[in-house]
Amino acid sequence: MTFDHDISEYGVTSVREMILTGRRSAEEVARRHIEWIAGSDKEIGAFLTVMADEAVDRARAVDREIRGGEKPGRLAGVPVAIKDVFATRGIRTTCGSRILSSYKPPFSATAVERIMAEGGVVMGKTNMDEFAMGSSTENSAFFPTRNPWDLERVPGGSSGGSAAAVAAGYAVAALGSDTGGSVRQPAALCGVVGMKPTYGRVSRYGLIAFASSLDHVGILARTVDDCAAVLEVIAGEDPNDSTCAREPVGAYTESGARRDFRVGVLPEKLIDQLEPGARSVFLSNVDALRQMGATIGESTLPHWDYSLPAYYILATSEASSNLARYDGVKYGHRSSSYENLRDMYCRSRTEGFGAEVKRRIILGTHSLSSGYYDAYYQRACRIRTLVMRDFAENFGRFDLLVMPTTPGPAFRLGDRVEDPVQMYLSDVFTVAANLAGVPAISIPSGFVDGLPVGLQVVGPHFSEEKIFQLARAFERAVSLPVRIPPMAAARRN
Repeated sequence: MTFDHDISEYGVTSVREMILTGRRSAEEVARRHIEWIAGSDKEIGAFLTVMADEAVDRARAVDREIRGGEKPGRLAGVPVAIKDVFATRGIRTTCGSRILSSYKPPFSATAVERIMAEGGVVMGKTNMDEFAMGSSTENSAFFPTRNPWDLERVPGGSSGGSAAAVAAGYAVAALGSDTGGSVRQPAALCGVVGMKPTYGRVSRYGLIAFASSLDHVGILARTVDDCAAVLEVIAGEDPNDSTCAREPVGAYTESGARRDFRVGVLPEKLIDQLEPGARSVFLSNVDALRQMGATIGESTLPHWDYSLPAYYILATSEASSNLARYDGVKYGHRSSSYENLRDMYCRSRTEGFGAEVKRRIILGTHSLSSGYYDAYYQRACRIRTLVMRDFAENFGRFDLLVMPTTPGPAFRLGDRVEDPVQMYLSDVFTVAANLAGVPAISIPSGFVDGLPVGLQVVGPHFSEEKIFQLARAFERAVSLPVRIPPMAAARRN
């Protein structure tokens, strides 16, 4: 099978148009992506489950619909990857954990259903940190994912498999989940776009819970337009999720680019926390925004330093509650050897959960326990309220805020596994947006020693349209030339 151009360079709109005009069939596009996955994903490890047969069958169905004159879906024939935290009916859904290693859900997540209803072709389920707890995808119970830009480095986490799949060209777009930066951080480290919408903008039905008040469904793609196209499909009210907002879905793909925003930048003392190369890139990004026509000012976030510790108290507390359901009774792993019911619970959870998940369950249970609830959990809730107020006050002065996505480029595999605090600090620039529930996007903004880093744009609740407008303008002004890592491209040929 030959193509005039490498179709991994195309986006949602162009792949769909290619299929609708008959230049390529959806089946050809699907098979080409399957070949790329088979050819090089053993080295990268983006996928836990490749749905080759299902993808071909779905692509054929799209081709039949087009030949039959049916109205094509908005993602007709577009290859999409799904993080393995989303339920997929009849398809193994592990959440990166041995405790769910053989689980096949009887239903699919709303976001997945909406993608398939619009003609999206699901290529498979992507690797992740176990139960989305991690910043490097090294906490997967099965194998680590490697960064397509440098196979000795991490892709970020916990949606590292989805970010790597998009960066390597295995899918045009991917679903991820973002509880404290798990879409935006790997997007930055893999050189792709990662969007976390407003809390409630996208249904969480079928998203296996980590921390319910912080979990967001997010999107990874190679361009801002591709993220916008997928968000239009998956956003909107869902009766299956009572936290899903009734706010109308915007025409994100038609909002265009806009430069004349009032933009707030983090205070200098926070920017100085960046690694030197990342600091230089970020400052040049701010200059680019100024030259584009944005009005730049310094934001005030007095409770910023408390956001990371508050996040890790709240997230682990909710995790300890949510993960109590994995007890070996109704589904999931059950120990083969136990003496009584209590022993079965203990052995099943000990065998099924990895070290990081156990650590967070213990931390969360401690924070919620008698005598510590007020000192930890309640105090963290109060800090969360203060962080939300900080954002609200800034959005009275600025239309949007910009900040780095990560402290630096991707670190080496194994560098932070033995130091949980250093691993947690990878999320220092992303957790605040989850505490406040506001939308944020990470867009490729430059390179440090040949590795990508990202710029993060944050807006008030339901300001996705504004975020896309500034992100598009920045994407076009900076115009980074590389979209597929040369290493990944070479391994596919």
